[in-house]
Amino acid sequence: MRNRVRLLQLLIIASLMFPVLALSASYGKKICKTPGFHCLRVKGNQSWRSLFPDDHDRGIVMRVNRMNTQIYPGITLAVPDNLAEADIMDFSPFPLNVPSPGEKIVIVDPASHAWGAYDAEGVLVRWGPASAGADYCRDIDRECRTHEGSFRVYSLGSSDCYSTKFPLPDGGAPMPYCMYFQNGQALHGEPNGLPGYNASHGCVRMYVNDAEWLRYDFIEGPNSGNHYRGTRVIVKAY
Repeated sequence: MRNRVRLLQLLIIASLMFPVLALSASYGKKICKTPGFHCLRVKGNQSWRSLFPDDHDRGIVMRVNRMNTQIYPGITLAVPDNLAEADIMDFSPFPLNVPSPGEKIVIVDPASHAWGAYDAEGVLVRWGPASAGADYCRDIDRECRTHEGSFRVYSLGSSDCYSTKFPLPDGGAPMPYCMYFQNGQALHGEPNGLPGYNASHGCVRMYVNDAEWLRYDFIEGPNSGNHYRGTRVIVKAY
């Protein structure tokens, strides 16, 4: 009974934190039966740290499942069979090499809940979990998917970046290291963590440390050195 009450509390918190149904299927449950993985169903008071005490193992499982929020009883995680020897690049949903694009690009794939950064030679430099726009946002009563297509970053923010619109009516939601690319939609860190599904109002949420790396070590805003063409961001179809 106590576990059921705790589960209900967590679901209520999740429904308030994310504008889509908290019962959305997790990414881990979708992939855990594919070759190279096995399914782990969370029980009782298990946590990320109790299940995966090793920092390396825990970090990989979190990224594979596209989530770093608190786990709760009943959720299914995908765990790599070769976890101890694995490297995060082994689980990239993007090719490690593509034909040279001639410029740096960031790919966002809402279907695999991930982003990838390629250098001008077409080498995947880094990838990470992402949570793009949701199919439906209850607070605005409509679809709020991230726009698909090819865009360029036009504005960059710092760790103090925040939304001027959400939560309604006055905004204030933190968006650390925001990188705007289309009509108010941005790549940015998510201090509250990623849930393993698309849950935003249209922005692309990611780990805060990933957003910081993109903001300061990879993405460029418009400047004279790039002919005032910021780094290209490509959002794939859902």
